[in-house]
Amino acid sequence: MITTAWGHAELVEEIALPQSNDDKEFVSHVQLLMDEEGEPLVRFAYSTSDVARRGPVTLRLADLKRLAKGLEKTPKLRAMLAYLTMRKGARG
Repeated sequence: MITTAWGHAELVEEIALPQSNDDKEFVSHVQLLMDEEGEPLVRFAYSTSDVARRGPVTLRLADLKRLAKGLEKTPKLRAMLAYLTMRKGARG
């Protein structure tokens, strides 16, 4: 279980994007979570160990390309993120 600001949630799908800058190594995470009431949540986080941390997540173009490739393998997460690109009038 994962603790969120809205309570506990279960990890459904995740894309982990290893990144580095100079001597710093970290991983950005895009996660699909399901809360205890069955509501889907999308979380962007980063980790410098196995613990996801809050804070800004910065993705470069190369990272976005890897994210797009990862979305090919995570259909539920892809469907949630599709809301980002839906036209205003088409949103439900």
